Amino acid sequence: MAEIHNMKKLYYLLPTGVALLILFGFEMDDKDKNTQKAGKKMQEMVIGISKYARKLNPEFIVIPQNGSELAFQNVDPDKPLCNDYMNAIDGIAIEELFLDEKGKADDYRINNLKKIPKDKKVIVSEFVKEKNDEDRIVKLNQEAGFVPFIRTADNYHYHTIPEKILNENSNNVNKLIDVQNFLYLINADDFDTKKELIDKVANSNFDLILIDLYYLSFPYTKADLEKLKVKKNGGKRLVICYLNIGAAENWRNYWQPDWKKGNPKWLKKNYKGYDNEIYVEFWEPTWQKMMFGNDDSYVKKIINTGFDGVFLDNVEVYYALYN
Repeated sequence: MAEIHNMKKLYYLLPTGVALLILFGFEMDDKDKNTQKAGKKMQEMVIGISKYARKLNPEFIVIPQNGSELAFQNVDPDKPLCNDYMNAIDGIAIEELFLDEKGKADDYRINNLKKIPKDKKVIVSEFVKEKNDEDRIVKLNQEAGFVPFIRTADNYHYHTIPEKILNENSNNVNKLIDVQNFLYLINADDFDTKKELIDKVANSNFDLILIDLYYLSFPYTKADLEKLKVKKNGGKRLVICYLNIGAAENWRNYWQPDWKKGNPKWLKKNYKGYDNEIYVEFWEPTWQKMMFGNDDSYVKKIINTGFDGVFLDNVEVYYALYN
């Protein structure tokens, strides 16, 4: 929006009609327009997933990760909340909030999240390189009313179970708002068998477990989920399924041998830092059909398996595609 400030002196000297044309012509360039348009489409997709899932299970939990701007009308934090989007979700997950990749607190996203109603839980995955930072980052999150998960260098890819559990408790957790801690475990590479992973998770007291639909290539079953839904201390907990709706992953069963960026055309942009993933034009019907809305879709499989909800990763793809 810097162009607006640069044009102020000019449009004050021009007739009103011409000035307005110049002002609004420079207010939003094509990149910004495309980003906003894609953001609205992501709002629609999350709403669509939620409506579809809750027809099948009215208590189904929906948690998008990142993309805090989606909570607002026109994907603009200066606007009022987007009520349809907020009604579609139970909370928001965020990565690296009080300690971002530059080692600082991300004030922009923190301010966005402070506008979120208190009945929508904010859960935060913080990547902490220095052990001395852990307590400080936990405290900052908790003071803001957020639930942190501390990820250290040896757990960069969410593949281990931390020994320490924040606010460990024996409460029954039936809704996201009741969650006081969570386990983010979407990479199963450190476990030799599915049984080993299930047994170790079941032997913990986390309030919420976030895992994939599959252990490697083996799907979890309803029986597996029933075991995972009980804490070691006997309390009930939530088990939420990870789903990447913003990037195609080349190890998934939907991936075809001849796929690459540009083929199909909606495989749009390389995902920096993740060589096995490609950002997608997520509004494409083919992609959306794979994600939700029918018996062969991921969301339907997640519901059939007995998960309590879905964790929607890479919703910020609407921004990544154009920036």
